[in-house]
Amino acid sequence: MSKPYVLVLYYSRHGHVKMLADQLAQGIESAGMEARLRTVPAVSTVCEATAESIPDSGDIYCSEDDLANCSGLLLGSPTRFGNMAAPLKYFLDGTAGLWMNGALINKPAGAFTSTSSLHGGQESTLLTMMVPLLHHGMVFTGLPYSEPALSATTTGGTPYGASHIEADNLSDHEIQICQTQGKRIALLAAKLL
Repeated sequence: MSKPYVLVLYYSRHGHVKMLADQLAQGIESAGMEARLRTVPAVSTVCEATAESIPDSGDIYCSEDDLANCSGLLLGSPTRFGNMAAPLKYFLDGTAGLWMNGALINKPAGAFTSTSSLHGGQESTLLTMMVPLLHHGMVFTGLPYSEPALSATTTGGTPYGASHIEADNLSDHEIQICQTQGKRIALLAAKLL
């Protein structure tokens, strides 16, 4: 049996969600648990197009085993009209086998996102990512307001999960919120093992 890990599963088109994923991973590892970063391939509008089995750069693609064997999950996507991006939705749509055998029941989960503007749909995107996790029987957790950065941020960050307003770098508050969320999921995962 492998060591327990929290899966940080994300899709990032321009690198902003990846920046959040890296900070979440730091929070997970600060709690003493392994963070496993995985991504999903883009979805092509060309029906004959296929993605390479290994990306040219960055984190490797998530396998069903990565998801089935995680102790906790953090799911990340950019917003697409207030919804998760199609590549992440496509991946989740293929997890019916895990749903049927209850592989994810009672595992803690959270979500994170990046938008191009303050009112770009952060909270609705986080809610769309929550729905399939609840169908899988996962225990969704957000961030309590005991995290001071939630009340102080003028950029990203919600009680539903970490978020980022597109800029070259994450703000100090966004970093703190990510690390707190990662640590929280790791601590919950350790308690539920």
